[in-house]
Amino acid sequence: MPYLSFTFIFLIAPVSYLVIGAFQSPDGRFTFDNMAGLANPQIAASYWLSIRLSFASALIGTVTGLLLAHALILGGMPVWIRRALTTFSGVASNFAGVPLAFAFIATLGRLGLVTVTMKDLLGINIYGMGFSLFSFWGLAITYLYFQMPLMLLVITPAIEGLKKEWREAAESLGASDSQYWRLVGAPVLAPSVLGCFLLLFANAFGTLATVIALTGSNFSVVPILLFQQIRGNVLYNPNLGYALALGMILIMSVSNFLYLFLRQRAERWQK
Repeated sequence: MPYLSFTFIFLIAPVSYLVIGAFQSPDGRFTFDNMAGLANPQIAASYWLSIRLSFASALIGTVTGLLLAHALILGGMPVWIRRALTTFSGVASNFAGVPLAFAFIATLGRLGLVTVTMKDLLGINIYGMGFSLFSFWGLAITYLYFQMPLMLLVITPAIEGLKKEWREAAESLGASDSQYWRLVGAPVLAPSVLGCFLLLFANAFGTLATVIALTGSNFSVVPILLFQQIRGNVLYNPNLGYALALGMILIMSVSNFLYLFLRQRAERWQK
């Protein structure tokens, strides 16, 4: 009963409120205008920007997290290093918002430690070369701070599930290391890797605090546009904000559904 009550109060009731509000006018009448408003060029561009940013950060986080997990588990690392990285990943995967934005400004901002050090010691001016922390790729790198540790935590059980007998059988049949990974390891890990990518995509898609703390409201991703519609003074239209939130819920629901489906397939391989 406590669990069901908690789920109803903090999940079912808010989502139901958003769904109802998305199909209501400010005076409470039923309307499709809010959902039709999602086709507005500004809103459509905001969704496309969020999708591209989430895709890029999820892809980079998946690749780097997978390589890190492979080195950590199959690379013969000492146990204490593995424990330390796993513990750090548990903290870093939940580190976001204003503290993360400040940390990256102090590190990779125009007067950040790494920026100034590279310029003074190596003569490399990354901002003169076109890089900016407050751009698309700057945000993608910032997201990487919590995406890569999350990938490490989620993919670790799948890599540990690769049985030694499979490699031994492949080697006994004359397979090389590349053949083992191409014909055995990669197909077994593929559902887990794709599922983790979808999980990272959904994780990045709903991020608000980091973006707004780093760029203000100048980077118009969907969460910022939603915030402006519900709490803003100029674009105030709560019902359109509910429609924006409903669109986000649908996108993340599809991502999570596919993630659960792929996870079930991965678990079936590893039984």
